[in-house]
Amino acid sequence: MILELDCGNSFIKWRVLDADVRRVVGEGVVDSDLALLESLKTLKGLALKFCRLVSVRTAEETGALISLLTEAFGVSVVCAAPSREMSGVRNGYEEFERLGLDRWLAMLGGFQLASGACLVLDFGTAVTADFISRDGEHLGGFICPGMPLMRNQLRTHTRRIRYGDLAAERALESLVPGRTTVEAVERGCSLMLRGFVLTQLELARSYWGDDFAVFLTGGDAGLVSEIVPEARVVPDLVFVGLAMACPLS
Repeated sequence: MILELDCGNSFIKWRVLDADVRRVVGEGVVDSDLALLESLKTLKGLALKFCRLVSVRTAEETGALISLLTEAFGVSVVCAAPSREMSGVRNGYEEFERLGLDRWLAMLGGFQLASGACLVLDFGTAVTADFISRDGEHLGGFICPGMPLMRNQLRTHTRRIRYGDLAAERALESLVPGRTTVEAVERGCSLMLRGFVLTQLELARSYWGDDFAVFLTGGDAGLVSEIVPEARVVPDLVFVGLAMACPLS
């Protein structure tokens, strides 16, 4: 079995593949290394042989997680690393090693699935957009705050804004002007995301006309999917790229 990990700033997304890498036998999202171990230990018949991961955390944090996994399961761990070029995609950053690895892997996965020009939009703690031309050239991208960051900034800097996650979820059932603070904040942030997406689509069309694919990934992709009906929602796009960057056979 293979354990795959996407270690973000706030959460760790994980999944376990069976021996022939054709079936997901377990998956989830946790907020700590220990919670990951607890989740894995609940899987019946778990027999990990390999682990591949991508991490945007510090080297110390990533090393600590690898040590925990090695001690708990005796598993061999491979980490994705920056690259100037891979699988037909050329990193567009002036300093290629400074491009976030999660973005890089999502681009690899998107380009492989599209077999041509594509726009990759990832909706996590931050929102990212990346443009890959039909010949695999990464043209660059954009980063802006995602829903969690926008929401938390308003809560931090505006004393009267206080509400829970359930209220936030209910507020997004509609996008009419809010009549409560939670509705105004959640719907306002959602509309900012939508505006960002529409701008990216306009830019992509200026490059390629209508000849490009759009991929949506990340936990908040559902907030914008209805305004991009032609897009493919691929929750595990980073894992598609991870398998390309860290083949285990």
